[in-house]
Amino acid sequence: QVQLMESGGGSVQAGGSLRLSCAASGLTQRTYLMGWFRQAPGKEREGVGVIYRVAGNTYYADSMKGRFSISQDNAKNTVYLQMNSLQPEDTAMYYCAARTGGPYIFTMTAADFGFWGQGTQVTVSS
Repeated sequence: QVQLMESGGGSVQAGGSLRLSCAASGLTQRTYLMGWFRQAPGKEREGVGVIYRVAGNTYYADSMKGRFSISQDNAKNTVYLQMNSLQPEDTAMYYCAARTGGPYIFTMTAADFGFWGQGTQVTVSS
């Protein structure tokens, strides 16, 4: 089965940077899409961005404003989320997720992802 584990969260001042990691195991060729999501208290879980495992194409939510970047090291089965210019509104629990096809659709909706990590907390102070 697919198992995901996030790491790299912590506390940072506004304007700072963090890099989150997602270590994955049990992936198959049908696990075609990896995603990062976040959820703040009282807020709905929202998509941050996704990456296709084979082609490496990345897509981001408009609200990320180009500050976040997703990359991967397929040899290590690890996906990364680089976060720059962090602001207090970025404070949230950040989750790694995986989707297995089919269908092999494009999606950044949390309900479409079947596998989730436990999350890692990111806190940004002003």
